[in-house]
Amino acid sequence: MPLPAPEDLTSTVLRTDFCDDAAWAAVRAAIDAADGSPHATYVSDPRFAGAGVGALIDEEAAAGEDDKLTYVFLADAATMTDPSHPLLAVDLYDEPGRTFRVPARWYPEVSANLTIANLDFADFADASDGSGTFRGWGDD
Repeated sequence: MPLPAPEDLTSTVLRTDFCDDAAWAAVRAAIDAADGSPHATYVSDPRFAGAGVGALIDEEAAAGEDDKLTYVFLADAATMTDPSHPLLAVDLYDEPGRTFRVPARWYPEVSANLTIANLDFADFADASDGSGTFRGWGDD
């Protein structure tokens, strides 16, 4: 079964931590409040509970060409518990398994640029800080 595809001009935010429904609601609210435009297709499917990067890569490898995603954002335990709600961005295409974190505040910028292929996954991963977190381009 392929990973859930995003709606047009959005990115898939895949919930992998199911410990706290209120935290999931807070993550969604933080993403939606970041710039007021829809940038996420939220997927809360228990079959992805605890899914790691390797499992997602395997899932994508088994998908048909028309069903493949190039990246996905995970709402994992770190996303749910950290006040900045840092999603785990996962490359599924160029460098499968490469990751970086992106706080909800910066998610719309990353999602929009990846969706329209204005920037590549590596552009954001390379601009991440020493903790592996993308915190904008430094002009804010």
